[in-house]
Amino acid sequence: MMANSTVRGASVAILVCIGMMVCPDLLWATESVGGTTWLGPAYMSAAVAVGLACIGSGFAVGKIGSAGMGAISEKPEMMGRVLVFVGLAEGIAIYGLIISIMILNKL
Repeated sequence: MMANSTVRGASVAILVCIGMMVCPDLLWATESVGGTTWLGPAYMSAAVAVGLACIGSGFAVGKIGSAGMGAISEKPEMMGRVLVFVGLAEGIAIYGLIISIMILNKL
């Protein structure tokens, strides 16, 4: 089951990379009054920052959450510690959002 989702995600990433190589003008350039401005890389980097941070955060919360539920079922007093660890894992997504906001503020 995990191998199928991994292969599917990798194939989507490969198709996106091929699309960026085949038609870069459609993806990267935006027209302005004075000519072409290259805002596309800034928007793409903001999207990649949020996307990868959320994927990493989701993976971490899934692993920590499942292990934490097992720990809580054996020792209910571990609830506070587990919540702290899950909160730290969720912080990864917030860091990605902050980086993307900083990138978009530079435009």
